[in-house]
Amino acid sequence: MSDFPPVIPQLLHTVLDATDVRGEAEFWLALLGLAYRSGDEVPADGPDDGDWLVLTHPDGRRCLAIQEVDRLPESRWPEPGHPSVSHLDTTVPSRSALDAAHERVLALGGELRFDRTDDPDEPLRAYASPAGHVFCVFVA
Repeated sequence: MSDFPPVIPQLLHTVLDATDVRGEAEFWLALLGLAYRSGDEVPADGPDDGDWLVLTHPDGRRCLAIQEVDRLPESRWPEPGHPSVSHLDTTVPSRSALDAAHERVLALGGELRFDRTDDPDEPLRAYASPAGHVFCVFVA
């Protein structure tokens, strides 16, 4: 038995892979109202060679990081035999907000993958980001 208190890791952020790091970052930034970590902003001049970008909440807390990969297998969820492996859950306060979020996701380049808006207990829609990362928007 150790005399030291347990070391409990704290979640810093979720990391998503993408072949287009800036494009994927811009999607999540706009959808979730996030900001770039200082130094990760879109360069005013020169090439955008970011292979790792961090997105934060407006108060500076980290939320997501996007890392560059050479290839990313195509996500085919919800097809049978193709699990999402992991996904992000987001919420909105009402059914009308769910519909407004739907329009926003599509306008930003997201793809509708599953629609369960007819469920009276927990209406939701599942989408894929431009890089194919699955996420849900549901009424909470």
